[in-house]
Amino acid sequence: MSVPIVAFFNNKSGVGKTSLAYHLARMYADLGHRLLVADLDPQATLSAAFLDEDRLDELWPDGGHPRTVVGAVEPIIRGVGDIVAEPYTEKIEDALHLIVGDLGLGRFEDELSQQWPYCLDRQEKAFRIVSAFWRLMQRGALQVRADFVLVDLGPNLGAINRAALVAADFLAVPLTPDLFSLQGLKNLGPTVRRWREEWADRRARNPSPDLPLPEGHIQPVGYVVMQHAVRLDRPVKAYERWVSRIPGVYATEVLNEAPPDSTVASDPNRIGLVKHYRSLMPMAQEARKPMFDLRAADGAIGAHALTVQEARRNFKELAVELAHRCGLRVPTRA
Repeated sequence: MSVPIVAFFNNKSGVGKTSLAYHLARMYADLGHRLLVADLDPQATLSAAFLDEDRLDELWPDGGHPRTVVGAVEPIIRGVGDIVAEPYTEKIEDALHLIVGDLGLGRFEDELSQQWPYCLDRQEKAFRIVSAFWRLMQRGALQVRADFVLVDLGPNLGAINRAALVAADFLAVPLTPDLFSLQGLKNLGPTVRRWREEWADRRARNPSPDLPLPEGHIQPVGYVVMQHAVRLDRPVKAYERWVSRIPGVYATEVLNEAPPDSTVASDPNRIGLVKHYRSLMPMAQEARKPMFDLRAADGAIGAHALTVQEARRNFKELAVELAHRCGLRVPTRA
C-alpha cells in the first residue's frame, strides 16, 4: 500500500506556494503527524526555508550531491542504474523529514521529456525514469514512517512537474486574486487532465509486473486563497473583481465542471483563506521558524503576539481541512 502524496502547484510564481507548503508541513508535525516533504522545485526554495546556508553548503558540495534529490536519481540521469535503494532524507525534527531540493535537478528535465513517449512502446527504462519521483518518495516515506508526503513544485508545465504530478494522489492549488493566477488556472487545468489521461494509457502498457507505478490520480482537492496581500497595495474594487472570478475559473478550468453559483466565501472548492501576515514574515525568516511559532524573544510582542495566535488558528484550520479532503487522518493534537 502506497503512502498518499499531496502536491502544491500553480502555473504562476509568487502565489505563496512554497510558504504554504512550509507552514503546513510544520503545522502537521505540531499536530502529531509524521510526514515527509519533497522539494521537487529546481529552485530549491523550500529547502532554503527549512535549512540555513551552512547546512545547504554541506549538502551541495562541489563534485556531487549524494544527499539531495539529484543524488537519489543520479544513476538514472547517468544511465547506470535505478534510483538509490535508500534515499537520504534530512531530519528537520522527529516527525518531519525532507527530501532536499537541488538546483541541479533541471538536468533531469530533458531525460524525462525524452522518455515520456517511449512508455507507449512498453519500454521498461522509460517507465523507471518517469516513475522515479514517485518511487523515491515512497521509499523515503517508508524509511521515516511518514503518514503522507507533501510536495512543492516549480511554477511551470515542464516534464519535471509532469512526472511529479503523475506521482501525486492529490493536488492543492495556491493562488492570489489577480489576473495572472486566473490565467495560470486556465493553463493548469486542461494540462493536468491531459497528463492524467496520458498516464492512464501509458500505465496500462507497463511491461514489468514487478515495477510498481503511481496510479496518477492527481485529484484536485481545492484551492487556497492567499488573499490579503493584494488588499494592501491595490484598491478594494480591484481585489474584489478578481476574487469573485476564482470559483468559476477553478470549476471550469480545473474540474471541467459548470461554474458554481457561489462566492469564494461559500465555494465548496475553497480549502481556505490565508492572510499575508506581512508583519510576521521578516521575523519568521530571521528566526527560521514558522510564523505561528514566533515568541517574544523573536520580536513577537504586543500586536504581533496576537497576530501569531491568529496565524496558528489559520494554519491549523487549513491543515485540518486539507487532511479531510485528502481522506487523511484528521490531526487531533492541539
